[in-house]
Amino acid sequence: MKIGDLKIETPIILAPMAGVTDYPFRILCKEMGAGIVYSEFVSADGIIRENSKTLGLIRFEESERPIGIQIFGSDPDVMSKASRFVFDSFRPDIIDINYGCPVPKVTKKGAGSAALQDLCLMDDITAAVVESVPEIPVTVKMRSGWSDNSIVIPEVGHRLENIGVKAVTLHPRTTKQRYTGKANWNYIRELKDSCSIPVIGNGDVCNTEDMMRMFEETGCDGVMVGRAAQGNPWFFKNAVAALNGENPPPPPSLYDIAMTCARHFDLLLENKGERTGSNMMRKHFSNYIKGFPGASNFRQRLVTAPDLDSMREALDMFIDASMTVEDQLAEV
Repeated sequence: MKIGDLKIETPIILAPMAGVTDYPFRILCKEMGAGIVYSEFVSADGIIRENSKTLGLIRFEESERPIGIQIFGSDPDVMSKASRFVFDSFRPDIIDINYGCPVPKVTKKGAGSAALQDLCLMDDITAAVVESVPEIPVTVKMRSGWSDNSIVIPEVGHRLENIGVKAVTLHPRTTKQRYTGKANWNYIRELKDSCSIPVIGNGDVCNTEDMMRMFEETGCDGVMVGRAAQGNPWFFKNAVAALNGENPPPPPSLYDIAMTCARHFDLLLENKGERTGSNMMRKHFSNYIKGFPGASNFRQRLVTAPDLDSMREALDMFIDASMTVEDQLAEV
């Protein structure tokens, strides 16, 4: 797959997820085979104010490339200035515009999927961003419409292509659906048929079988994965094998899971500091530690640990237990 002049080796992409796709999680997914990783969505207003917390969400390492920075906002001029600032300051490979977030605190300000209610505003925002960063491709992530009565697929495909967008990711739910109900993959097919730029499918991909089925049923050029990768960066390793027609790699052992937890934890502490990093890791422990005997006990200890030392102690116990299981299996 090519997005503009950018060649993507593996068309399996890590979705931008607020509070999740920070550097520690992105780097784990990249190492497992993700073709592109995206940042958490970043406020255009925060960017042009040079808010330190906002800018912290944009920073990345060279090893993460190709990487896209996703921005959101409702004012074309602000989005234009923010895009230029991001490129001049950070040099990402892609700028992505968020037209997909359904959260009311975002849409009430006219950002995210609120733009789906005013395609002329969407055109203006998109054109402003495309014109501001001619050096790199601009992509869009969007939903199928605000509600079932206002579906914008496939009309929006050729509009965005004509403006200069180089790829569109579609999550085929409406804003009103939020994350409930079923994603209508037929809209991905309709979007693909309406334009010649790459179309990336997203939504209800829980495993590699879903991924392959999305490729087959929609004709999409790439698949973006979000929730399925949480606690499971190995998803991308399995995805690469499936795309290459190879046998799936063995599932991660309990020891693999424990050591990945430990590495993720260390990266978060280094990247976010002890207090924020340990608090953020609680949700990741919940995602990693499940599906095996005794998982709930380990998970409970880690998620409810009152301080960093207690959390490290609980993690060490989990690692020791995983090594014991490995030794027992080796004896069998």
